[in-house]
Amino acid sequence: MRSLSFIFIALLLFSCTSADHDKVFVPGLKEPVELVRDQWGINHIYAKNQHDLFFAQGYAAAKDRLFQFEIWRRQATGTVSEILGERELKRDIGTRLFKYRGDMTQEMNYYHKDGVEIITAYANGVNAYIEEILKTPEQLPIEFQILNIKPGKWTPEVVISRHQGLLGNIEEELQLGRAVAKLGAATVKDLSWFHPKDPVIDLDPRIDQELLFQDILELYKAYRKPVAFQESDVQEAYKSMAYETALLTPKVEREDPRSIGSNNWVVSGSLMADGNTYMANDPHRTIAVPSLRYMTHLVAPGWNVIGGGEPEIPGISIGHNEYGTWGLTVFETDGEDLYVYELNPENPNQYKYKDQWVDMTIITETIKVKGREDEHVDLKYTQHGPVVYVDGAQHVAYAVRCAWLEPGGSPYLASLRMDQAKTWEEFREACNYSHIPGENMVWADKKGNIGWQAVGIAPVRNNFSGMVPVPGNGSYEWDGYLPIVQKPNALNPTNGFIATANQSVTPEEYDHWNAIGYSWADPYRGDRINEVLASGTNMTMEDMKSLQVDYLSLPARTLVPLLTVLPMPGKVKEARDKLVQWDYKLEASSVEAAIYVAFENQLRKLANDSFIPMAGKGIIDNIQMKKVMDWIEYPDDRFGANPTVGRNKFLFRAFVNGIADLQATLGDDMDQWQYGQEKFKHTYMAHALGGVVNEETRAKLDLGPLPRGGNSFTPGSTGANNRQHSGASFRMIVNTGDWDAAIGTNGPGQSGDPDSPFYDNLFESWAKDQYFPVFYSRGKIDSVAVSKTYLQPQAKQ
Repeated sequence: MRSLSFIFIALLLFSCTSADHDKVFVPGLKEPVELVRDQWGINHIYAKNQHDLFFAQGYAAAKDRLFQFEIWRRQATGTVSEILGERELKRDIGTRLFKYRGDMTQEMNYYHKDGVEIITAYANGVNAYIEEILKTPEQLPIEFQILNIKPGKWTPEVVISRHQGLLGNIEEELQLGRAVAKLGAATVKDLSWFHPKDPVIDLDPRIDQELLFQDILELYKAYRKPVAFQESDVQEAYKSMAYETALLTPKVEREDPRSIGSNNWVVSGSLMADGNTYMANDPHRTIAVPSLRYMTHLVAPGWNVIGGGEPEIPGISIGHNEYGTWGLTVFETDGEDLYVYELNPENPNQYKYKDQWVDMTIITETIKVKGREDEHVDLKYTQHGPVVYVDGAQHVAYAVRCAWLEPGGSPYLASLRMDQAKTWEEFREACNYSHIPGENMVWADKKGNIGWQAVGIAPVRNNFSGMVPVPGNGSYEWDGYLPIVQKPNALNPTNGFIATANQSVTPEEYDHWNAIGYSWADPYRGDRINEVLASGTNMTMEDMKSLQVDYLSLPARTLVPLLTVLPMPGKVKEARDKLVQWDYKLEASSVEAAIYVAFENQLRKLANDSFIPMAGKGIIDNIQMKKVMDWIEYPDDRFGANPTVGRNKFLFRAFVNGIADLQATLGDDMDQWQYGQEKFKHTYMAHALGGVVNEETRAKLDLGPLPRGGNSFTPGSTGANNRQHSGASFRMIVNTGDWDAAIGTNGPGQSGDPDSPFYDNLFESWAKDQYFPVFYSRGKIDSVAVSKTYLQPQAKQ
């Protein structure tokens, strides 16, 4: 594995103590900017004015993540077909169909009162680096050589794209509609875990249910999926042999979307040994190389904020300034609905709305496609939104209404307002602009306050749940949006902490239920976090770290005692007996953890096989763990005439299947059944091009494997798959009484350039659940600096 060697660090540190520092002349700057890079790869940017601060953030981020930026730009602009050909045409159509087409000044200034200046400066900074590197194209990162492409220029429209956001539930909505069509609403509810209220999911009789099984959301899904490369995209010098591809391409397992989540909490000083408030956040998303998040420190008049965000947008989404600290997790908010229209048989561009034929809006676009002539497409819109599918034979059309196409719908950009908040009141006001995604924003400050505000643009639905498709004839309309500050919130609760983990946290006394979602993550991560914090006194930073990477499984704590009373034979009994004194922690290298997880995996599989009716197979993919656990704890007639006996047989069968799976995968020697190995729970970060290049090139791009612990139900979440697909690549814990005491992780590294020492320098420490200091004061930063760069305005001619 490549890593940042001590020699390299020492050389860089020596260079920082000398009189010579790198100077780069950058057209577009107004005044000089200093970039100080610490040994973990964070750029600390010191500017003399706001324009230059965000210009430099764009410049530095593009330098670190240029290939990621180029693919983002093409996804955002619907120009992937230009480099990958016809197979990406539907992606580009979908991107243009869902493009924000409103007033750009209104859009940019929604995120910050100086949004036009900030976003434009950021894009110009990106372009300044692109212009610089294109003077020496041979120095472009290796991905550009592999594909024989060059980066293109950015515009503010690229920055405000919605293409990679956590946007809504439209795919779940169609899936539920199909399930109701096949099984009926009662059966679907029995198999689902809707709460805290009971949604109406009956289909309107005016909808032809059989037509719901067409590929209605093809364009939507096409533009939302990651870009996948093929061997034909690769230049000859980098191509793999067929046998290499077959042997080395790691299998990608499908993951239950509900198993992907995040944790955050804020703790009052009354519970902490030092009396300070603390904030901890570990957002869980796809584990990838480069990291989804990018850490930066932004310093200029009016700005001094450090933390992480998505690299392609200005500002900091999770972090702290001089006054307070904040973090986020998903708060279920349904901002999408699927509308079904009757079309005019005489004019397919007209749909019926309130007994009138209404013309669709049509926009024509031209898409460049590699290897063939340009494609001209007509993009159609109803008053609700983009038309994603037209069934001409049945005179039916489908459109998606998207709250995120309102001004301010670009993910995380409203963090710009949060970055300058000085008080809880200012932070909450900033939250009022945070449309996407729906989040639990938590806050802790130096004055001792801790707070929570749910954010996200939330349609008000007075006569329907938003959980299944509805007619677009005017019968099912949104009644505007709930003001964000009226979403659930709290300040300084008596228990001394606030914690969220994507579970339902809306209090029972809340009264705006017509703007609250019904589908939430399983409660186990959140329950474990609450359990630890509620029992804590005189807690320390070490306690916060331990909880963030806690691998104790609450489902195991419930299920294992049920197994101990079951008679079991031979090797199965030997395996079961190992669990009797187990501490329920899914630690890497633990045989007990491997036995339990193999059982849990088979338990969930058996539940899906046994309880999803045949007509629902392929529609309902997975029964949520909480539902399965409820059935097991309180067995009913689904287990037979004697529910307890039937439940025990069910558990026995799942356990036997789990042991058989371990034997087939890891052999008969139980001592070799450790959790956290390449065949059972590991991390392997595969570059987007890793599977289509030769072995030598792949070795530069891909990282791993390394052992992992945990699963999707532990606070230290590592997802449900054997190869970790989701979890926290980025973590941060902040002590508001000492900003220099903040710590973080960001695996595998800050850079996306495989030739950079910061590409994978954090990979091994991240996999071992280790942290590094996130220094804030200039003295501390200089003490760990490995390079300093001065960006100079271009001299006037």
